[in-house]
Amino acid sequence: MFRFLHAFNGIKYYLFLPFIFWTGILMPQSALAQTDSLKANILKEVEIRHQRKLLSNISPTPLQILSGTALRKLNALSVADAIRYFSGVQLKDYGGIGGLKTINVRSMGSNHTAVFYDGIQLGNAQNGQVDLGKYSLDNLEEVSLYSGQKSDMLMPAKAFASASSLYLKTQSPVFDIGQRRGLKLSLKGGSFGLFDPSVVFHQRLTDRLSLSLNAELIHADGKYKYRYTNSVYDTTVVRHNGDIVAKRFEASVFGNTADSSKWQLRIYNYNSERGLSGAIVANKFDFSQRQWDDNFFVQSSYQSKTDQRFQFLANAKYAYDFIRYLDPERVSLFGALDNRYAQQEIYFSLANQYQILKFWDISLSTDYSYQQLDANLENFAYPKRQTALIALASKLNWQRLSIQGNVLATLVNDQVKTNFSAGDKTEYTPTIMASWQPFKNNDFRLRAFYKSIFRMPTFNDLYYTLIGNSNLSPEYTKQYDLGFTYSRFFEAVKLTQVSIQTDIYYNTVRDKIIAIPTLSPFRWSMVNLGKVEIKGLETNIQSNWNFNGFVLNTKFNYTYEKAIDITKNSTVYGQQIPYIPLNSGALMLGLDYKNISFNYSYIYTGERYSQKANIPVNYVEPWYTHDLAVRFAFDYAKVNYSIAAEVNNVFNQYYDVVLNYPMPGRNFRITLITKFN
Repeated sequence: MFRFLHAFNGIKYYLFLPFIFWTGILMPQSALAQTDSLKANILKEVEIRHQRKLLSNISPTPLQILSGTALRKLNALSVADAIRYFSGVQLKDYGGIGGLKTINVRSMGSNHTAVFYDGIQLGNAQNGQVDLGKYSLDNLEEVSLYSGQKSDMLMPAKAFASASSLYLKTQSPVFDIGQRRGLKLSLKGGSFGLFDPSVVFHQRLTDRLSLSLNAELIHADGKYKYRYTNSVYDTTVVRHNGDIVAKRFEASVFGNTADSSKWQLRIYNYNSERGLSGAIVANKFDFSQRQWDDNFFVQSSYQSKTDQRFQFLANAKYAYDFIRYLDPERVSLFGALDNRYAQQEIYFSLANQYQILKFWDISLSTDYSYQQLDANLENFAYPKRQTALIALASKLNWQRLSIQGNVLATLVNDQVKTNFSAGDKTEYTPTIMASWQPFKNNDFRLRAFYKSIFRMPTFNDLYYTLIGNSNLSPEYTKQYDLGFTYSRFFEAVKLTQVSIQTDIYYNTVRDKIIAIPTLSPFRWSMVNLGKVEIKGLETNIQSNWNFNGFVLNTKFNYTYEKAIDITKNSTVYGQQIPYIPLNSGALMLGLDYKNISFNYSYIYTGERYSQKANIPVNYVEPWYTHDLAVRFAFDYAKVNYSIAAEVNNVFNQYYDVVLNYPMPGRNFRITLITKFN
């Protein structure tokens, strides 16, 4: 069923071949010719909290990090729950454990945020979105969000190719002296009929080789109460068809060599069946739609630092994604609607970084990906897409000033079996960013960046039967950001650390891809029609306190965002775009004493509108939630035990993130964890 085209058929990728050859062969050889022999025993990277704070402080682009203990203390089951605590983020949540959850950063749309899993992007050419509810926190060490892009030089070209990036970093095996293996068993249970056991196993195979296995089962009936009103009566209803059974398995091998090179091989599979609870409209409360997902990928990464001046990174990935959607309520002569989609991707990447002078680095990254989509739909286009990315970057780094710029070349070729193809597209997009320490003390820094980028129309935008438009242009964005960071550590005082990040930004999105009705009210078409202007302010304030053994951690973030439609001749010109609040924020408090920790979190999202017209009928009320958690940990017979109890939405507020998709009221969760060393 799946027949791959010749890798460079139908597009002028011979322009791309010299870059692959140079980055993979010529550049390493020329660098090695200018350097001494290999230097072994390079010190391993040591990650401590002070360094992580410093990373946020010196980054030229806004960076938010949740890692280690802070990540595990959150009232969060998935990545989607965790990112609610980031500023500038709107999480589109359709409710319940199994509901779709996607991220929108600074109002540019979900398709403009790339999600990376251990440094390699999670792709979805079909609709361009990643359901973050699928990704558990059970095996994650860090979740980080970059507005703009990472400031690293050694990274795949795809890392340069989005307006913002969400990085998910899994746990790597860490062993104490003499330790050969580690085992963690956890069990979560609570509201919605949740039953969620998981296991993480680490094994040291040799001094340079280790294995990690992780498996998880999620079973929930998804039922919860919500309040419904139609301006005539007010009642409490139980949400049905939100059940889910999901299984996830990951296996990884980690290795390092005598010259301090490191590599990783990962196999991942996620398989689920879930009910899809629809919008509560016209007194319709019961739904029968179902969805099956099967996501598999195998990826590998190899990074080598041959000396102090040259290093390279190679990545490869194969992914297979299957979706089945069943709607028994839509029946034709052929029976109930039963759509099935199968998507495959092959991906290769080579990146090189070379230090010309002590203060000057350059890098060249080249990526190639092949994607194809099959479906059981009539007159389906069966699209295939080849993408080549070439990123050339340069960085000047002095003691108090850092300036970095890059140019990204994107070459895309689409081919279809039926109808018309979008053809070839070539774009060149620049980025420049800077970080400056104006005073001798390094606590305070200024930062700024400009980034021009675009996103290709998805397969659904271009080729979806009766709706897609193969003449669509890419959706272009421009970002401007100016901000400052302040971070300071104190000794012998109750306040041990404080950090502040504040940024103002201005973004534009043009040729926005939207759906509009045609002459038939039952048929819509995709067009480039919209233009959006976004002005905003973000601030993040964190502090740590120590009161005679009581450790208090506080985190506050606030976002003000004016995202308006400036489409020429639009009837809603100057009005706020749907689902973007003017004001939003979050507060987190954590208190630790010996083996006990207490956490409180508050999330607020201001008033919004569900449609383009900012009129009363489209008004969506503000919502806020209070969450509480308490944890207790202890050691017994060389085994670590911990128990956590969580209460979410303490005051039982009824609210919608997406209109007519009610969210759960008060709910609880208990987590038991046992660690064997």
